[in-house]
Amino acid sequence: MTDNRPASGQSVTESRYWRQNLLVCLLGSFTTIVAMTLILPFLPLYVEELGVSDHAAIVQWSGIAYGATFFTAALVAPLWGRLADLYGRKLMLIRASLGMAIAMSLIGMATNIWMLVFLRLLTGLLGGYASGSTVLVATQTPKARAAWALGTLSAGIMAGNLVGPLIGGALPPLIGIRQTFWLAGGVIFITFLATSFFIKEEWRPPKARSEKRSGGWSTIPDKRPVVVMLLAGMLLMLANMSIEPIITVYVAQLVADPAKITLVAGVVMSAAALGSILSASKLGKLADRVGHWNIIVGALGVSALLLVPQAFVTESWQLIVLRFLMGLSLGGLLPCITAVIRHNVPDNAAGSILGYATSSQYVGQVVGPLAGGFVGGHIGMRAVFLGTSLLLAGAAVYGWLVRPKER
Repeated sequence: MTDNRPASGQSVTESRYWRQNLLVCLLGSFTTIVAMTLILPFLPLYVEELGVSDHAAIVQWSGIAYGATFFTAALVAPLWGRLADLYGRKLMLIRASLGMAIAMSLIGMATNIWMLVFLRLLTGLLGGYASGSTVLVATQTPKARAAWALGTLSAGIMAGNLVGPLIGGALPPLIGIRQTFWLAGGVIFITFLATSFFIKEEWRPPKARSEKRSGGWSTIPDKRPVVVMLLAGMLLMLANMSIEPIITVYVAQLVADPAKITLVAGVVMSAAALGSILSASKLGKLADRVGHWNIIVGALGVSALLLVPQAFVTESWQLIVLRFLMGLSLGGLLPCITAVIRHNVPDNAAGSILGYATSSQYVGQVVGPLAGGFVGGHIGMRAVFLGTSLLLAGAAVYGWLVRPKER
C-alpha cells in the first residue's frame, strides 16, 4: 500500500506532489473558467430564445442571469473553504467540477427565463473550482515557491476569462447555443475525471472536534494584513470590471467608423486580461524574492496612476495600450494577495480565509459593473476612471502604512 505521509522534515501542508497538482489545477481552472465565460457573447440571444421579446427586458434579464452566478458564489465561497479545511481540498474540487458539469449541461435544457436564472444561481452555488484550486495550491506548495505557483495558476484563470468569450462567439453559429452548453458540460466532466485520478493530496491526521471548531477568523493573531488583502482583491476586480458597462459607449467617442466600435471595444476589454496573463507568474516569482507587500503596494499605485490618462485619451490605440499596461501591473496582485494570506493565517484556517478572499473578489465583480454604469450614466465616463484611481491609490497608501517587515 502506498504511503502518502510527508517525507521527513516536510510540512504536513506541503505536498511532494505540488507540481503535479499545480498542473491539474491549472488545466482544470482554465477549462472551467472558459465554460463559465463563454456565455457572455450569446447570453442576450439565449434570453430572447427563451421567450423574452422586449429589448429592455432582454438587457435586464441578461444582467440578472450573468450576475446570478457571482452572487451565489460569493455567498458560499467561505463555506466551501471551511469544508476544505475540515475534509480535504481535493474533495471540494471533485464536488465543484462534478456540480458544474451537471449545472452547465442543464442550462442547455432550460425552457424559460426563470429556469435559466435558477440554473445560473445553482452554478455559482455548486461551482468554485478555480477558488478551490487556489486553496489547494496555496496550502500544498512550499512557501518559498508559493507566489510563483499562484501566479502561474492565476495566469491560467485569466487566460480562461480571455478565451471563453472568444469561443462563445465562435461555437453557437457552428453547433447551436444549447449544444455549446452541453459541450462545456462535457469538458468540465473531463476536468472532474482528471481531478479525481491525478490530484494527490497528502495524508492529513484526523482532526479533533475542538480543532475543527477552532479554525477561522478568531485564530488569526494580526488581522490587519488579511483585511488589507481582502480589500485589495475586491478593488482589483472592481478596477477591472468598472469599465465594462461603459466601454462600448466610451470607445464610440474615439472611433469614427461605427462598424469598428464593437471590435475595438473587444480589444480594449481583452488588453488588460492579456497583460495580466503575461505578468502574473513573473511578478509572482519576483515577489518571492523582494516581498509580496512591495509588489502589492507597487501594483496598486501604478494602476492608480495608469487610470488617470485613460480618462483623457483621444485615440482608441491609447486606451488599448494603457489597459494593457494596467493589466501588466495588476497581474501580480492575486497571487501575492493569496500568498500574504497564506503566510498570515494558521493552517487550519487557510481554506476558510481564502474563501473570504474569493468572496471579496466576487463582490468586486458584482459592484464594479454596477458602480461603473451608475457613475458613468449620472456623472460622466471620465469619473469612472478617476474614481477608481482614487480607490486604488487609497488602498496602496493604506497597504504601505500597515505592511509588516518581511524577511
